Amino acid sequence: MAPNPYLLAADNPQALLSLLREDPSLASGQDEHGYSLVHAAASYNHLELLRALIREFKVPIDLRDEDGETALFVVESVGAARVLVDELGLDAQLRNEDGQTALEKIEAEAEFPAVAEYLHGIDAGSSSSAANGTTSGGTELLPVPEGLRVTVGTMDEAEAEGQQPDPELRRRIEELAAREDFQTPEGQAELRRLVEDAIRGEEFSEERSVRPRQD
Repeated sequence: MAPNPYLLAADNPQALLSLLREDPSLASGQDEHGYSLVHAAASYNHLELLRALIREFKVPIDLRDEDGETALFVVESVGAARVLVDELGLDAQLRNEDGQTALEKIEAEAEFPAVAEYLHGIDAGSSSSAANGTTSGGTELLPVPEGLRVTVGTMDEAEAEGQQPDPELRRRIEELAAREDFQTPEGQAELRRLVEDAIRGEEFSEERSVRPRQD
């Protein structure tokens, strides 16, 4: 009789790894309730097995059971939660069929307070990132070049007409932002020159002529 992989996930993770290497198709299997080996490894705190399932056997980290719950909903230790979120990239904000995040369910059940505290820290970090000018996807807004001041205001629709950005200026800024040296002093200086030229009202073109010097 073939061994039950879910029992091995609980009691003998090394034997399960050997079994999976013989038959990798077992790695992403789920039982009749959607419970997976990823859920089992996280629940029983078998961290090396958990890493191997995702990295070696390419099991989706966000695999859900019949209740729409990822492995983060069943963790019982901070270590397993950290591996799922910090190392393997699981989104802690994913919700189950009841609309709960893992943190909300853990708090509702009043279990594993250390895990709840860790997940609270993730929420606080996300709020801090948003307050410091990062987007929900984690992309930082471009810094204002040193020496320039930005004033935020509004304009009506009539003023906005005719104020479309020069496409050539946009193209140059996008190319500069994609360069590896963008954050260096030289890259920032070049960005500053582009912005200053735009403020002075210069037109950008592929063959821009040099303006005559005004004495």
